[in-house]
Amino acid sequence: MRWILELNPLSPIVEQTHNVLLFGVVPDFWPTVFMWVVSGIIFQLGLAWFMKTKKGLQMSCSDNVAICIDGVSKYFEIYEKPAHRLLQMIFRGHRQYYRPFWALHDISFEVKRGECVGIIGRNGAGKSTLLQIITGTLTPSAGKVHIKGRVAALLELGSGFNPEFTGRENVYLNASILGLTNKEIDARYDDIVAFADIGEFIDQPIKSYSSGMVVRLAFAVVAHVDADVLIVDEALSVGDAFFTQKCMRFLRRFMKDNTVLFVSHDVAAVNSLCNRAVLLEQGTIKALGNPKDITEQYLANMYESVQGKSEVPHESSSAVPETVSFLLKAGAHDYRDMRQDIINTSTLRNDIEVFRFDEEGAVFGKGGATIEQVLLENEKGAPLNWIVGGERVTLQIFCMAHEELTSPIIGFHLKDRLGQSLFGDNTYLSYADKPLTVSAGQLFTAKFTFRMPVLEAGDYSFAVAVANGTQAEHVQHQWRHDAVMLTSTTTSCTGGIVGIPMLDIKMYLCND
Repeated sequence: MRWILELNPLSPIVEQTHNVLLFGVVPDFWPTVFMWVVSGIIFQLGLAWFMKTKKGLQMSCSDNVAICIDGVSKYFEIYEKPAHRLLQMIFRGHRQYYRPFWALHDISFEVKRGECVGIIGRNGAGKSTLLQIITGTLTPSAGKVHIKGRVAALLELGSGFNPEFTGRENVYLNASILGLTNKEIDARYDDIVAFADIGEFIDQPIKSYSSGMVVRLAFAVVAHVDADVLIVDEALSVGDAFFTQKCMRFLRRFMKDNTVLFVSHDVAAVNSLCNRAVLLEQGTIKALGNPKDITEQYLANMYESVQGKSEVPHESSSAVPETVSFLLKAGAHDYRDMRQDIINTSTLRNDIEVFRFDEEGAVFGKGGATIEQVLLENEKGAPLNWIVGGERVTLQIFCMAHEELTSPIIGFHLKDRLGQSLFGDNTYLSYADKPLTVSAGQLFTAKFTFRMPVLEAGDYSFAVAVANGTQAEHVQHQWRHDAVMLTSTTTSCTGGIVGIPMLDIKMYLCND
């Protein structure tokens, strides 16, 4: 038995266990065994917690989600006196010497891979704070942000640039901050400089740059870092038209496979670029959804912030007197596309269906005047339910005054399905030197006569409005979205959003 124990590598343990059983002696290896058992239990508990947490993260942020924002809140400490900041450091946890300012309250939404989400809101709504938390330059007071992939951000003008460094040096500095190695920057430097197109200024200090040149260089860098998520905050508003178009083309290419967060006050850009939009108001999500709906709500909020809440719409009048109208100035030179007869007898004819005035559509305004009826008419004044692109039409807008108006303005916009304004006009310039006075209870109207553009196939709408005042300062009494809907079917539009009837088209040999 002794020989067997000596050959067994576990013989000391067996022998000491034998002594415990026979004599009650505590062996010296039991503390070690106890530590092994405790360590194993701790490891198993830790592993279980990790797997649970990992599973939870995977559940909250799926594979096709690039950005997951979960319950993010942020407050800043506002001190009345500088001394209070010191007292707060001394008595932290015992007394509060600051007033918390909540910039964000419980923000939660997801951005899918390949999606462009617009963030819109008035100044102070929390847009920049949210973007800084997403990029990691600010820490949230509560909540979490999960991002998959490399993030490139174009936030405040000149952020990430050293004004004392040259453009060349800042390219290397900014690109390295975004995660590129010097070797990778060397390979892309020429493309970055070509995209920025600032010429010899690339070797001049940044402090000598104009705001547009800074934006050019900053955007050129973020466009060449192979980012998975791109964040743009109002940066493109200071660039010139040519560079802005270049950036828009890049963004549209980038969005095919990657993710964009786009912050802008330009509702047309949001409607054009974004798949969804988020409306922030006082640090909370006011609305999230279709860009057209969100930008319309944002527009209404902008007016209400200046002139107060919209009034309850008045009851619309069913009868519209034909005699009450005034005619706006029309262009002196009328024209007709010389190809119209050929187009109208071919498959290229642009047929546009006109739907009736929507009395129940979305409106906002103070209610001092309301829009009673909107009609599209032919040259004889008969209402139209069908238009051919290039046809001469008149848009007539009937309004009812509910208070005295000393300088009324009636206007319209034709918008596409994304809410982008294609064209529009109003009565202000035609009557600036002889404003019309309208008494309460009086019906008044405006007529706009024009050639209907040739429209791409799709849905369109007339947004109409009545206000009082001047072009720059006025009270918006009623703005009616989608007052009249149009549907363009077949089209002869060969390029662009709309087609304009041509006065003349010629082709000939230069030697003849």
